[in-house]
Amino acid sequence: NFGDKGLPLMGGGDWNDGMNKVGYQGKGQSVWLGWFLATVLKEFIPVCEIMEDNTRVAKYRQVVDQLKAALEEYAWDGQWYKRAFFDQGTPLGSKENSECTIDSIAQSWSVISGLGDKERSKTALESVEKYLINEEEGIIALLTPPFSDSELDPGYIKSYVPGVRENGGQYTHAATWVIKAFAILGEGDKAYSLFSLINPINHSRTQIESAKYKVEPYVIAADVYTNSQHLGRGGWTWYTGSSGWMYIVGLEDILGFKVEKDKLIMDPCIPKAWEEYSIRYSYKNTKYLIKVINPHGVNKGVRKIYYDGKPFFDKYICLVDDGKEHEIYVEMG
Repeated sequence: NFGDKGLPLMGGGDWNDGMNKVGYQGKGQSVWLGWFLATVLKEFIPVCEIMEDNTRVAKYRQVVDQLKAALEEYAWDGQWYKRAFFDQGTPLGSKENSECTIDSIAQSWSVISGLGDKERSKTALESVEKYLINEEEGIIALLTPPFSDSELDPGYIKSYVPGVRENGGQYTHAATWVIKAFAILGEGDKAYSLFSLINPINHSRTQIESAKYKVEPYVIAADVYTNSQHLGRGGWTWYTGSSGWMYIVGLEDILGFKVEKDKLIMDPCIPKAWEEYSIRYSYKNTKYLIKVINPHGVNKGVRKIYYDGKPFFDKYICLVDDGKEHEIYVEMG
């Protein structure tokens, strides 16, 4: 269901269920959901092709194209993408707003979807870096400024204290998407720096840091406060939504280790200063010993792959369960 701008209707909220009044009257539209829906459809089209459901293939391709066009036409705000439009057409996540001027997930998903204009997406992430990343406190905020006194009523998100949880705090689930977006753009130094920035162990290295953070250093916190009275304090912990994404982003987007059924793909995006690293992977009863070297000091790009000592030229390695040990040697460059 789409609105007058060709963007998905927001209904009672999208990823951020706290924005449950943006589309309260059934006309509000979500920019983030536009990127997300297009991503889901793009990945579902091959399934439809396998099933020879050509009607859906044609329909979904058309919807993806329409979404891409609508997002670029209506959502771009000059330096970043807007977040949504209220029932009356008022933008949210725009320079027109005094609160929630910028929201991170509309920017990160313009990259993750692969559909955003490349120059615009790059500019959007620069805006995220400028307005939402606090390196001194180790925080990647969800949005800024928090909702507080403006007339806009996006929903129950506004009932949270400014700078707490979704209302302008770090919502770690979304913070991992920012890291993923930088990795997709090939910015390995930035991606790893931000990964380290929100790593809970780095919020508890000293007694002073631990006293500020206040929660466990060995699990992911769903949120970290940006509120000035509680700056840097962790919220609720053991959140699997955030920890799952943190794990995936670290393993797949930074270390570049991706397994799809019985296929292994190596495509790292790492800091230039990393000289090498290794991964031990068990595929059923078979061990794969993977070594990645970076002799040319690059962020991204695979130059050579050797499989059991022989040059390998395919895009992926077929995993076999033969009970042996196999060596994979990846040279970046």
